[in-house]
Amino acid sequence: MNLRIVSTSDQSHTIYVPGLNESYHSTHGAIRESKHIFIEAGLLHLNKGTSICVLEIGFGTGLNALLTQIEAETMGKQVLYTAIEAFPLEEEIWSQLNYPSMLCSIDYSRTFEKLHLADWGKTEVLSNFFSIHKIHIKLQDYSPEPNQFDAVYFDAFSPAAQPELWTTGIFMKLYPAMKPGAVLTTYSVKGDVIRSMKAAGFTTEKIPGPPGKRQITRAVKPI
Repeated sequence: MNLRIVSTSDQSHTIYVPGLNESYHSTHGAIRESKHIFIEAGLLHLNKGTSICVLEIGFGTGLNALLTQIEAETMGKQVLYTAIEAFPLEEEIWSQLNYPSMLCSIDYSRTFEKLHLADWGKTEVLSNFFSIHKIHIKLQDYSPEPNQFDAVYFDAFSPAAQPELWTTGIFMKLYPAMKPGAVLTTYSVKGDVIRSMKAAGFTTEKIPGPPGKRQITRAVKPI
């Protein structure tokens, strides 16, 4: 796909896809964006006990999974992380990403490597607090079991680039897979996206976004 690694405003990397004219993360800061949208607005918004199930739509660079594993170990909570990805990155790309060296003073290189090398289609225990189950599949073909997830990170490419991933049908697929009170967070606040979420049953709110993004969306499955 002729992918290019580029630096963002917080010095962390993202990947630019010329064919889509899209980047995997915000050019205003990849780590900043992921922490804000998926960790702070999603994972940490939950009022849960000692176990949390997360679904990521688009494993991509592995950044969201890495940040979640770090947070799970910081909180001392068990996180089972399911990630779906239609087009996994090659090692020659992900191994060049600088996220491990950008995060704190601890070298997370081995942690990041384990996330990417974890087998597809099976659950891998990566630490006392974090397990991952990666599924090599398109979102349109994914059929999750009901009542599984506490949080959904909806991190697909934009509605302009992949409109088929932001439909009422897609959100109706995710809604029953989430537990009552579960949250779905995403960077998009597009009107059509919000309407599709509401049509699927979610309540939605626009909340402040990270640098370069005025607002993001948090959708909740009512209790």
